[in-house]
Amino acid sequence: MKNINWNSILLASFVIIAFISVGFALGQEVFWLAGLFLFLGFAIMGFGISKKKKQNAH
Repeated sequence: MKNINWNSILLASFVIIAFISVGFALGQEVFWLAGLFLFLGFAIMGFGISKKKKQNAH
């Protein structure tokens, strides 16, 4: 556990915050904001997955 990848932890935290924000926006009945946070969560997750694939390829 010596090599902690802080960038990946930060990226995963942003994804979790985005999906929690979807729930909050739905609770407030602001559906356009929920859609925005949902898109943002998937976009950040896709970026993280592509970054991990590039890292494992080398």
